[in-house]
Amino acid sequence: MNCISTEQLNFAAKTPEKLIEHGEKIYAEQIENAAKKIYESRSERPVVLLSGPSGSGKTTSAHKIAHLLESYGCKAHTISMDNYFLPMHENEAARDENGKIDFESPMRLDIPLFKKHLEMLFKGETINIPTFDFAKQERNKGMPLTRGKGDIVILEGIHALNPLVTGDTEDFTSCVYVSVRTRISEGDKMLHPSKIRLMRRLIRDKLYRGRDITETFEFFKSVEYGENRYIMPYKNRAHFDIDTFIEYEALVYKNILLPELVDAAPMYADYGDYSDIEHFLKLLDPMDRKLVPESSLIKEFIGD
Repeated sequence: MNCISTEQLNFAAKTPEKLIEHGEKIYAEQIENAAKKIYESRSERPVVLLSGPSGSGKTTSAHKIAHLLESYGCKAHTISMDNYFLPMHENEAARDENGKIDFESPMRLDIPLFKKHLEMLFKGETINIPTFDFAKQERNKGMPLTRGKGDIVILEGIHALNPLVTGDTEDFTSCVYVSVRTRISEGDKMLHPSKIRLMRRLIRDKLYRGRDITETFEFFKSVEYGENRYIMPYKNRAHFDIDTFIEYEALVYKNILLPELVDAAPMYADYGDYSDIEHFLKLLDPMDRKLVPESSLIKEFIGD
């Protein structure tokens, strides 16, 4: 279990450039290690399946691996599995025991089409990647893609390691699992990695999705249920396990998130479940978000 204390972070923050450089380097080395091995096995395993829970940095990690593969002279294609969602009116199989749609269920995906496309990509046949319109909850015809000889295709999504979705593809796929693995500590108290992922979601939802903090708290309850049921059981299938924790990220989140957390505390009945986020943010020294490098995974959540 990786762990870093608030005291260590605050001391390192006295020289922010060094802390940023070190934090980015740890993550980058893991990405590079995975990319090199994926490149070396590209003939046998030309398809990469990349999974991780909400707020894990799947999109950034997939694109960083793709960028490195391109730098090695290997053409890489990145596809979001969100494009394989079924239209809302076809979600009957994803309803839970109460008759409500389980938005975290793998049954929301067009599994037969996805499996078919996986096989076609391996064979080098042309597929037509659908696109999903989240506003209308409809799927549209997308663009054709043909994996050329020596190319690699990266498919990223929360269900990418679920055999129900991917089928028997172990012979030609490399599997990657990304998530926050490191805990922040203060004495014998620990901030669980899921809370760091939640901080990322709180910020992204606030800045770019129009949700206030309490809405994201409520939404995250079902997300966590789905993670424990549909994602975590399959993480051991991964050939590469990447910790996307960036050492200085919580310091950047402090000024963005803390004021609204304090405001939400007296209004949200279940705030006690999340009060540890406020506790740890108060212990950390803030860092200016302008110091975050443009290429950082943190930008996936705080944007510009």
